Amino acid sequence: MASYLANPTETRAALERHGLLLKHRLGQNFLVNDAVIEKILALASVQPGECVLEVGPGIGTLSVGLLGAGGRVVAVEADTTLEPVLAETCADGDFTLVLGDALKVLPDGLPECAAPTAFVANLPYQVAATLILKVFEEMPSVQRAIVMVQAEVADRIAARPGTKAYGAYTAKLALFGRVTGRFEVAPGNFMPPPHVNSAVVRIERAPLVDAGVAMAVAPVIDAAFAQRRKTIRNSMSASGYDKAALDSAFAACGIAPTARAETLAPDDFVRLACELDGSLAGR
Repeated sequence: MASYLANPTETRAALERHGLLLKHRLGQNFLVNDAVIEKILALASVQPGECVLEVGPGIGTLSVGLLGAGGRVVAVEADTTLEPVLAETCADGDFTLVLGDALKVLPDGLPECAAPTAFVANLPYQVAATLILKVFEEMPSVQRAIVMVQAEVADRIAARPGTKAYGAYTAKLALFGRVTGRFEVAPGNFMPPPHVNSAVVRIERAPLVDAGVAMAVAPVIDAAFAQRRKTIRNSMSASGYDKAALDSAFAACGIAPTARAETLAPDDFVRLACELDGSLAGR
């Protein structure tokens, strides 16, 4: 058993012991299938003593599995009413809880000793995409992320150029990492079942460029996708880029100005950004 909490009986019992069953039954979807926890842990390959970042631990269902694998878990939880539950369920492992909004806590609000190399979490769906990109942008110690997200977000993360799901988010995340694993998680694996399908994806850090260049490429990507139905030239010029400079950069990169952003691969955006800003060349 990867996590004793990963079933309806133990999940209900943990919530009832702290008077939280009614409060959380409607607001959260708890993972209640231990086989899914086992698959997450297999994909994560957590090593004994490895520091793992978890966001949204809930009652500790995945945390227990990570601790059982020997991980040192640093978890960020926004719901303060879950603190006593986690103090109980994660008492037997190296578990540190940080209370707060992960978008505000990360990365500077973590304990000084925490330098996580893995990000493993069943993420709150409303902030999942933003959090994943933030971790790869701002936490260079993290070498891989194994995260459960809404299936549509997983599609965006793994999308290829020229497909409907491919967009600015896909291209920006690809500057930092690449998808190396995925599996689907049906609604019936949760209590209560959500109204959306879920997926677990593994993203390994594999930077196309250094972090400084990536930060300079991101605005170029945003401008290119700002008006998705327009040509890349028209979309970027509407975002403030000089048309003459664009034409020169397109010619140097071999990019047709009539192309649309979704047809360009992430490394095309890197080359375009370097042509538009000569200071990036060679970095």
